[in-house]
Amino acid sequence: MKKNSGRYLLTFKFIIGFLTISLVIRFAFLFWQISDIKLTLLSFLRIIATGFFFDIGVLSFILLFINFYTLILPNKYVGSYFDKLIVYTGFFLITTVLVFTFFAEITFWEEFHCRFNFVAVDYLIYTYEVVQNINESYPLIILIPSIFFIVFLIFISLKRTNTFKVIFNSKSLLSTKLIFFFTTVFLALFYGLYIKNNQAELSSNRYENEISKAGIYSFFSELKNNKLDFKTFYQNIDDNKAFAILKDKLQNENTIFIPQDSLSIKRNIVDTLEERKPNVIFILMESMSADFMKTFGNHNDITPFLDSIANNSLFFENLYATGNRTVRGMEAVTLSISPTPGQSIVKRPNNSNLYTIGSVFREKNYTCNFFYGGDGYFDNMNSFYGGNGFNIFDRGRGSILSDDIKTKRTNINDEEVTHENAWGICDEDIYNKMIIEADRCYKNKERFFNFIMTTSNHRPYTYPSGKIDIPSGTSRNGAVKYSDFALSQLLEKAKKKPWFENTVFVLIADHCASSAGKDEINVKNYHIPAFIFGANVKSKKTPVLCSQIDIFPTLFSQLNWNYESNFFGQNVLNKEYEPRALIATYLKLGLLKKNNSLCILSNKKECNQYKWDNKTNELVKVNSNSILNQETIAWYQVADYLYKNNKLN
Repeated sequence: MKKNSGRYLLTFKFIIGFLTISLVIRFAFLFWQISDIKLTLLSFLRIIATGFFFDIGVLSFILLFINFYTLILPNKYVGSYFDKLIVYTGFFLITTVLVFTFFAEITFWEEFHCRFNFVAVDYLIYTYEVVQNINESYPLIILIPSIFFIVFLIFISLKRTNTFKVIFNSKSLLSTKLIFFFTTVFLALFYGLYIKNNQAELSSNRYENEISKAGIYSFFSELKNNKLDFKTFYQNIDDNKAFAILKDKLQNENTIFIPQDSLSIKRNIVDTLEERKPNVIFILMESMSADFMKTFGNHNDITPFLDSIANNSLFFENLYATGNRTVRGMEAVTLSISPTPGQSIVKRPNNSNLYTIGSVFREKNYTCNFFYGGDGYFDNMNSFYGGNGFNIFDRGRGSILSDDIKTKRTNINDEEVTHENAWGICDEDIYNKMIIEADRCYKNKERFFNFIMTTSNHRPYTYPSGKIDIPSGTSRNGAVKYSDFALSQLLEKAKKKPWFENTVFVLIADHCASSAGKDEINVKNYHIPAFIFGANVKSKKTPVLCSQIDIFPTLFSQLNWNYESNFFGQNVLNKEYEPRALIATYLKLGLLKKNNSLCILSNKKECNQYKWDNKTNELVKVNSNSILNQETIAWYQVADYLYKNNKLN
């Protein structure tokens, strides 16, 4: 055998193949979002160059292992059975993973319109739900064999070009091995220590930034950085000033702050009218965007029930979700708090025994129940709600949450289920389970607060057949229409119950069906519907700009409740309420004001201000207003401070 660089022939071909496929994927995403990108020659070259730069970063980490093996393998073992076993195994493993990853990037983009982010990292934990969802959403019987077939074709191609023959008959000088190895070590250290994923964000257009990234690089970046320290990554102000600003925003004639530590927002909410204590059924609707409703201009007639109650409820016409995931919606309504960067508090440690809406209900002698049609282990729901005083009803296994959680867990049994997919039982089934528990509470003379998280309006969009005129599993429109139908059936069944006349219904979406857009934050894709009706709640449409965090403070005001509050939300019907909405991704934190001014904090310690055109959904950058900057910082900095200092109890 000659001593040359033939040993690296497979490596060279791998590099060329990886870069080529990455470029093809990048072109595919460009074509996919072409209508959302103002593509110029300069922006095109920037996307391609930036993408190439991050692809090299991915390659440096992969090649580090390959070149290390080549370095430590003595030349006398080149071409041995051991060498062939390692090379063939490594080839099939790496190639299969990469081909799968490229397929996954396409499906992830279809769902979220971005490269892998912290959602992909989260999904690694919940393998059952994710695998089932993929299985029900995509033709795995075709997809999986296709992946292996592609890997096999690549292998045959390399075989026919004698690539393996060359590398098994080529030895390399030690100097050559050292050059290749230390080059990859240098590159891996350079990328690992100095190159952050957000450095690809060179454009004001979010799609351009996402296309510029590399999916694998993004994934491992999120794996490393899904928890962010606010003061390290964001503009901040003195804590005392932040609390002073927020207290000023929370102050009104019904609010009395409790004299104590100045770094607190605890206060008493007072009302002079007699308290009413009806039962409360709260439904957090999966992915129910406002623009699904005819009320907001949709012409598909997929929400007849929600449209019908818009005129017969306290209807919030201008309310926005705080985030783009279910756990963000849960955090917003349950804790009534501004979202903080990184993970939702629902999924963080130290999230038990907090001051939640359940705390207020329990003070009024309500039984608090949480209903979820899937396994509540998903997204840490059971731990969070069980640890904060809710009884759990879910589709999981076992009846005990943990030794330190005193609430009970009840399984939803097979005989109670008519339809089920990867995410859980259909909405009608979970409503039926809730009705059974409501009947039990009524019989035992218990006031109840029933919190239901729905699942039907979620990919793979399957539901019981014969319920609506859109076949199951065919489209999001079908899932929306079935979810709306299930709500109508719930109300029809509830009307026949003795507890109905003394029950308030509260409906709100957890987030929109999609939040992606070309701007830092796509404001329109945070607009969600919300309703309060029943038990003598006066019907009214309110166009006031508000947030998910305001839904329960507004309900408590409708019931004339006196209570202690540690909430960021307010009664939006109070004459002193100052319209605003908090909207965020897990990195970008925004404050929207009634004149459509939007201030966005980013993890680069930047604070940008925009004017949002609600007709075109465009953000136009404007000069910064220091008062708005500081107010935005205060809303988020105070929330972060209270959580980190265990002051959310």
